[in-house]
Amino acid sequence: MPARQLYIGLMSGTSADAIDAALVDLTSTPQLIASFSQPIPAQLKRQIHAIALPGDNEIDRMGSLDVELGQRFASCVKALIDKAGILSNDILAIGSHGQTIRHRPPGSAEGTFTLQIGDPNVIAELTGITTVADFRRRDMAAGGQGAPLVPAFHRAIFSSGANYAVINIGGMANVTWLPVNGDIIGFDTGPGNVLMDTWIQEHLQKPFDKDGAWAASGKVIPELLSHLLCDPFFSQPFPKSTGREYFNRQWIAKHLQALKQQPNKEDVQATLLLLTAITVSESIKSVGSSADEVLICGGGTFNRALMGEIQRLLPSCKVRSTAHYGVDPQWIEAMAFSWLAKQTMNHKPGNLCAVTGAKREVILGGIYYA
Repeated sequence: MPARQLYIGLMSGTSADAIDAALVDLTSTPQLIASFSQPIPAQLKRQIHAIALPGDNEIDRMGSLDVELGQRFASCVKALIDKAGILSNDILAIGSHGQTIRHRPPGSAEGTFTLQIGDPNVIAELTGITTVADFRRRDMAAGGQGAPLVPAFHRAIFSSGANYAVINIGGMANVTWLPVNGDIIGFDTGPGNVLMDTWIQEHLQKPFDKDGAWAASGKVIPELLSHLLCDPFFSQPFPKSTGREYFNRQWIAKHLQALKQQPNKEDVQATLLLLTAITVSESIKSVGSSADEVLICGGGTFNRALMGEIQRLLPSCKVRSTAHYGVDPQWIEAMAFSWLAKQTMNHKPGNLCAVTGAKREVILGGIYYA
């Protein structure tokens, strides 16, 4: 029997709530062996969110955060290794997504670039494990959006004899269309949890709306919903990607100003939830009208109200968590970056041109040897 091919994937998403680490056996079909989530302290989270928007003294602030996050990523890896009862020498490589602090896709007025921090030099040095990082910029150099990158992994674990639409609902949401016949399609659909999390943090000092209970207590504001849905991003053709620099508190405020009177806070939350449900479901209809099943992963899976709305808007599809197929929805993104690290180490491409819009498939990321 061949030795296990063990990789670790690291993910810190748009919400910057925690660093997720997944230990994955990639000998054949990806298998999650162990996982560990390390919360990001509130003060550090605020610093990450602040630097995601233009501000003063950005280079010094970024440099300091880059090193600190590298140290925290390394700490998370060590905790995962201890939990799994293995040695660092058992791991072939770490794939670190890093913390996105700015994403300017093609067509942005500010230029085209993407930036993730969490210094891979620090991770490799502190863990003693070869680290692969900076996955997105090579795809952008090839003319792509640099995102989403997870659809290639969705193909690896979900492709079968059915037409699947896979929806990842993290801070942002993205769709992957996996047809039995035809090209894989994937793109960012817009905000996932980011606006709901931002709104409830501001008004109830809670990091997220558990089960969507606060949203469920409110009533959707048709006028506000109409304003939100008119944003040009939603009608923009794919490939497309986005981030917190676009969908944020200022974006909400801009649309609230268009209302004749200021609404109840819980009604805004209900409207933001329906916005995510509509933009996700409409994206599925646009590319996967023949979907047999819609599989949901990411933090949005645990929002019962959101899951219910998506099912209501897609009555002809089965909408369910990826857990139904034995893949924990919380860990798919971290698992994806372990798989992308293996692709890089094996000199194989990690992007899908039909998803990102890149001119060609390319090997992603840089390798920082132990």
